[in-house]
Amino acid sequence: MPQTTRKTFRAMLRPGAAVILPGVANALAARVAADCGFDAAYVTGAGIANTFLGIPDNGLVTVSELAGHVTAIREVFAGPLMVDADTGFGNELNMRRTVQTLERAGADAIQIEDQVFPKRCGHFEGKEVIGVREMVAKIRAAVDARTDPDLIVVARTDALAVEGFERAMERAHLFREAGADVGFVEAPTTPEQMAAIGRLPYPQLANIVIGGKTPEHSNTELKALGFAGVIYANTALQAAVLGMQRALGHLKKNGQVGDAAELLATFSERQRLVDIASFQAMERKYK
Repeated sequence: MPQTTRKTFRAMLRPGAAVILPGVANALAARVAADCGFDAAYVTGAGIANTFLGIPDNGLVTVSELAGHVTAIREVFAGPLMVDADTGFGNELNMRRTVQTLERAGADAIQIEDQVFPKRCGHFEGKEVIGVREMVAKIRAAVDARTDPDLIVVARTDALAVEGFERAMERAHLFREAGADVGFVEAPTTPEQMAAIGRLPYPQLANIVIGGKTPEHSNTELKALGFAGVIYANTALQAAVLGMQRALGHLKKNGQVGDAAELLATFSERQRLVDIASFQAMERKYK
């Protein structure tokens, strides 16, 4: 499956396609994304930190924890997966192992970034970036480490908030020369910056964080600007948090769900979503 989905993903991520990549932090979120008709998804590091460990996106998720989530998501999501690998979890040698580990787990694209390890959310204050030469070396290591040439290497720069827009754009060009397949200039704040990023001479991603630094544009606008993919890393997570708060707040206040059942997916819908019918069929087969 991964080889086929990698070729598919390369064809999908073309300039002007603006493929929406919903963030999924676990296999259940991946099933929801697939059920809603999304053809590809983004395994969000922030989402894993929030849902798995209950902590901020501050670089504390390990590569083995990330790989375990990718494996579980790959089992239930048939389409291409882009995986947030943060800084590659160390130096060039760590980067090689990270790419190899995530490729085996089923990643179709691996996103790496130029923040100092441990990183922090791209829309947080106080970010730091490593030197250009160090990041170029890490990209080269990532490209060398893949066994499938169709595995996509996504190179993100967080330099805009640290060194300014022009330096960030310089990095984007250098990352392409180092072998990156897709670029990602994180957290632009103006329409002019978005337009300039979209004109870079290779596929680019936009990252829309509701409440973050980058204003949301319509998908039509992002297509016109030339973006290949649009990450909505936190949409499902933020919706889930609000849903839990509403349902559990009602339960705490009233001592029962009562007339607020509309706050919940039905029991039958939950079972349908996790494909209980296929498991029941397998149970019957082996009796």
